[in-house]
Amino acid sequence: MRDYVRGLLGQAARKNGWLLAEWAGHRTPDGFQRLLNSSVWDADALRDDVRAYVGERLGPDGVLIIDDTGFIKKGTTSAGVGRQYTGASGKIDNCQIGGATRGRTL
Repeated sequence: MRDYVRGLLGQAARKNGWLLAEWAGHRTPDGFQRLLNSSVWDADALRDDVRAYVGERLGPDGVLIIDDTGFIKKGTTSAGVGRQYTGASGKIDNCQIGGATRGRTL
């Protein structure tokens, strides 16, 4: 899972199973596909883990800023593309939403 998440957060322009597996040094994307298809996800547990991780890194006076960013898309083949509001155009448009985070200790 660590390789998959690092690949998603990496700088590669295109992110699909084969490219992420290659980046991580795997021969095929089978492990990533198994992770995505058969894992049981607990959103509340994940939220708690991320909160604890960020809290440890930033400390009691830390501030975490999360900013969503819209990317206008003409097609529908990228993951998450759909008609939704984006500040990039100021209206409901065919787009993909991404996120940026910044952490800082005051």
